[in-house]
Amino acid sequence: MSKAIAVLGSALFFVIAPLVLAGFVPWWVTQWEFRPAFFGVDLTRILGGILIIVGVPGLVDSFARFALEGLGTPAPIAPTQKLVVTGLYRYVRNPIYIAVVAVIFGQAFLFGDWRLLWYGALLWLFFHVFVVMYEEPTLKQTFGTDYESFRTNVPRWIPRLTPWRAA
Repeated sequence: MSKAIAVLGSALFFVIAPLVLAGFVPWWVTQWEFRPAFFGVDLTRILGGILIIVGVPGLVDSFARFALEGLGTPAPIAPTQKLVVTGLYRYVRNPIYIAVVAVIFGQAFLFGDWRLLWYGALLWLFFHVFVVMYEEPTLKQTFGTDYESFRTNVPRWIPRLTPWRAA
């Protein structure tokens, strides 16, 4: 896949998946109306803003790496040709899923809406099952020992404190 096609495909998938999951659905649930802060603590709104501010650039960076370095997309129908192990992938294997859930949790805290917390938790559970049942076996089959080394050294969900460097 050429870089141009990979960029266009990633951009299209960005609109279809994360923008819908972390943008449209939370808006549909909340209409982005503020409710009382969780537990009456306005500081939770700041935490929400931080999660959104950290999540969005991580999501964009990861999508860009899939297109520009991996020569593919995050979509299973047009996967990367190369294993991406740079950027946030040096710290955690699934930064896209983490970023999407962080943005959803961020909106939950910002708007004080428990429904988004439940939605984010259920979405993370779906992501976990998808990663374990489909994504990891597929990556192992596709990239073999390179993926095994990556999987062994980089955690699935909780980021490392120091960046991993592939041999």
